Amino acid sequence: MRRSLLVTSAVALLALSACGGDDTTAESGADGGELTAVTLTLNWVPYGEHAPFYYGVAEGIYEEEGIDLEIRPGSGSGTTVQQVAQSQTDFGWADTPPLLNGITEGMPIKSLGVFLQTGPASVEFFTDQGISEPSDLVGKVVAGTPGDAMYATFPAWLELNGVNPDDVEIVNVDPAGKVAALVEGRADAIMGFFHDQGPTIEDLSGKEVDALLFTDWGMNLLGTGLVAHQKTIDDDPELVEAFVRATARSWEAAADDPDGAAAAMEEGADETPPAEVLRAQLEQSIELLRLDEAGTPGVNTEEQWQETIDLLAEAGSLSEPADPGTYWESSFSEAG
Repeated sequence: MRRSLLVTSAVALLALSACGGDDTTAESGADGGELTAVTLTLNWVPYGEHAPFYYGVAEGIYEEEGIDLEIRPGSGSGTTVQQVAQSQTDFGWADTPPLLNGITEGMPIKSLGVFLQTGPASVEFFTDQGISEPSDLVGKVVAGTPGDAMYATFPAWLELNGVNPDDVEIVNVDPAGKVAALVEGRADAIMGFFHDQGPTIEDLSGKEVDALLFTDWGMNLLGTGLVAHQKTIDDDPELVEAFVRATARSWEAAADDPDGAAAAMEEGADETPPAEVLRAQLEQSIELLRLDEAGTPGVNTEEQWQETIDLLAEAGSLSEPADPGTYWESSFSEAG
């Protein structure tokens, strides 16, 4: 899996330093005002989903909002939410289920809005497998990672679609091993994020990949979005508002110019997937924004949050479920 192979080298390049709560400023911006130095830690090493951030920097969008943005690679959404909670980064870009679990465990963090509103959770496989619906997984070997939201909800997703989970063989692999398990033929399918892994698998194998999206078959979990420490929200709401606004603008700009966004990421990130993989990942990420419904990237509804909370609670992967406001601060990305 290309992204996994990049983790060690990418993380080694990080200059880790506690930054949350720092009131540091950078050089003056174009309007002569001082810029606030801000760090954003991604959910993983850079791939196409992250291109809008690099485009926002390259196009001066963050600078226009008074922000000097440093983008840091991540090593999983769970780690990213921990770093936000420990004030090791100002903002995080993380998947929703780890955020909910982190808050349940007492982390003083909140979502500022989920951008990928169509969850990318899926079962991926080579097209020549002839899989077109969940019932086609009967008798198949599916690789997954214990502890993640897809693994926890997979049995319920099968049952929702009339499939007995006992009729599907599950093999446990770590996140870095899923792509290899599929490419090497040790699994017929894998649980994963189709917009990320699909293009990577096609690049590695030279074979066409297809997927069954959980959301297309009755189960949508909110995807990745912005996360902040409660102290940052309380003490510097103007910065939070500016950062959310700049990020929404950057995603809108990337949706209008995906070629430019991909080029900006290739220029700005230390390591990236191959150009064609990066572009495919970005295009598929943009489709997950649901801009026709949300209007603006990152604008959610209570109904969307409640659906995700209920699904995770029913699957047993979220204890002590609470109301959406416990996990999500809506005031910075309200519709209109």
